[in-house]
Amino acid sequence: MSSLKDLQRPIKSELKEFELHFESSMKSTVPLIDRITHYIVKRKGKQVRPMLVFLSAKTIGPIRKETYVAASLIELLHTASLVHDDVVDDANMRRGFFSINAIWKNKIAVLVGDFFFSKGMLLALENEQYNALQILSQAVREMSEGELLQMDKSRKLDITEEVYYDIIRQKTASMLAASCAAGAASVTDNPEQIEALKSFGYAAGMAYQIKDDLFDYGFANVGKPTGNDIKEKKMTLPLIHALSKVEESERKHILYLVRKKSDKKDKRREIIKFVQDNHGIEYAAERMNYYKDQALMIINRFEINDSQRALSKLVEYMISREK
Repeated sequence: MSSLKDLQRPIKSELKEFELHFESSMKSTVPLIDRITHYIVKRKGKQVRPMLVFLSAKTIGPIRKETYVAASLIELLHTASLVHDDVVDDANMRRGFFSINAIWKNKIAVLVGDFFFSKGMLLALENEQYNALQILSQAVREMSEGELLQMDKSRKLDITEEVYYDIIRQKTASMLAASCAAGAASVTDNPEQIEALKSFGYAAGMAYQIKDDLFDYGFANVGKPTGNDIKEKKMTLPLIHALSKVEESERKHILYLVRKKSDKKDKRREIIKFVQDNHGIEYAAERMNYYKDQALMIINRFEINDSQRALSKLVEYMISREK
């Protein structure tokens, strides 16, 4: 399997230049904000979303100034959403480091997230990137709706498979789809190409999130199940499918364990075994591969070049990763 570094090779120079653009877009006259943004930049993640922007753009044509603006806009809004997520989830860690709210407390974290959102919007407006702004604004709306839909449904633990797909499409896949669409829109006005890459991003994002959900139950070479989603009472595809295959009495028992006993290790193990015994893992893996195949089918319609190949391999990476 290709490493993330291998996949970045066709856009290595662009990503290096992007980092300068991104750091510049975060600057402020307030010293506290600059300290926090410095902390964030030094602990950045895999940069999958900027990768998707540049690879999508380069699949169609040469990189432009607009592509750097789109990538910076994506990363600003994504960073803002992560800061806000940590406040909502009361999370103290992010990527193995203390979260912003853990160090600077919730009030500052919320305001810093707001600052990043506003910087992203202003960046798009100042560069007259109205297409990118529209694409990203829609994605932010979808992310918020997906999060609220999950919260609403989680209270009653009545998430169906159809609702689950709606949630992950909005919460996770929407931002990956927006990254691909914004990248495409930065180099072409062709609506068919933009829409195709957006659809590719959605399919890839769905596969990515289902793989994430499989980590909770142990899957392939992932190793021991984590049980974190169960502890947080999150209803994901492996559990949803397993519950649909049993009698009502057993279903009620498992839902009782999720609702009332998920803080206990032995009860989480019982739920995990239930999912394994009722083929929840195999079913979720099938659905993950379905979305992977959808993404590959779309990207294979494009003319082959190094960036198009990298997007294909990135989909494989997303479902083969070990964390």
